[in-house]
Amino acid sequence: MAAVSSVMLLNPATAITKRSGLNHFAVPSYLPSLKRNAIFRVSSMAEDKERDSSEPTPSKPLESAAPPKSIPSKPKVSTNFGDILAFSGPGPERINGRLAMIGFVTAIGVELFNGQDVFAQIQNGGVQWFIVTSALLTAASLIPLFKGVRAESESNGVFSSDAELWNGRFAMVGLVALAFTEYVIGGALV
Repeated sequence: MAAVSSVMLLNPATAITKRSGLNHFAVPSYLPSLKRNAIFRVSSMAEDKERDSSEPTPSKPLESAAPPKSIPSKPKVSTNFGDILAFSGPGPERINGRLAMIGFVTAIGVELFNGQDVFAQIQNGGVQWFIVTSALLTAASLIPLFKGVRAESESNGVFSSDAELWNGRFAMVGLVALAFTEYVIGGALV
């Protein structure tokens, strides 16, 4: 009985009932076990096949076991120029998509403001703006890639890397369709 009362004094839930004078309602079967030095073994199914003899077992205490194996970190991404700008690398589609999004919105905006089609915009100084915008946006997109940061690691919620890729793809198709439609009709679409 002395062991039960010492456990009840250590348990915060029974201490509350003891202060209110209701400690005689606390049943020892509801009290948690305060046994120390319990041996737990956690492993994956792959490790079960390759179990080392130095791992703790019920007959061996935890202190004599080898230190746990470290969890492998994420594979390091390549920051090589050729890998980033490869055909299937992270750079080309993302950069082209960003440029297409800016180009499509700018082309529609200038059409609404001046009434010029895409070809007239290109003839009236659009090439210089395109070169400057392309250089700035490419540099801003490549700097994080060379540091090893990928858009997939920073994406969450509505503004995800997949949403940006799809918006860029639609903008690329939209800009080509806008230029083709204006060429066919011979003037501004909007």
